[in-house]
Amino acid sequence: MKGQKLFVRPIDAADSDAIRAFAAQHGGPSNPASGLLGKLVGELVSVLSMDVEEDAIRVVDLVVAEELRRKRVGRVMLNELAALAAKLERTWLVADMENAEFLLRVGFVEDDGVMKRRVG
Repeated sequence: MKGQKLFVRPIDAADSDAIRAFAAQHGGPSNPASGLLGKLVGELVSVLSMDVEEDAIRVVDLVVAEELRRKRVGRVMLNELAALAAKLERTWLVADMENAEFLLRVGFVEDDGVMKRRVG
């Protein structure tokens, strides 16, 4: 991935077949209602499923292709989500505790059983 730029954009209806194929190979949601996808050299390598809440954006799931894990792809996806949250005037990114180790490395803190990261 060194020297290559991850292209991140919102999921749209035309992405459904590619997301289903990605989910079959790597896991995660096969039909997220909303979220972001990450492409590297035109190939889908990451899918982030999210819910927009009153004061936060909840990370429902984040899946990175296994061969690209620990290569900053998940970190870039969450940074893009934080930028989107700021545009939507949301204060927090929130997530469940199941990936707490990764979330702590990317700036989240545990707060009453939920992982949170302030936007901005």
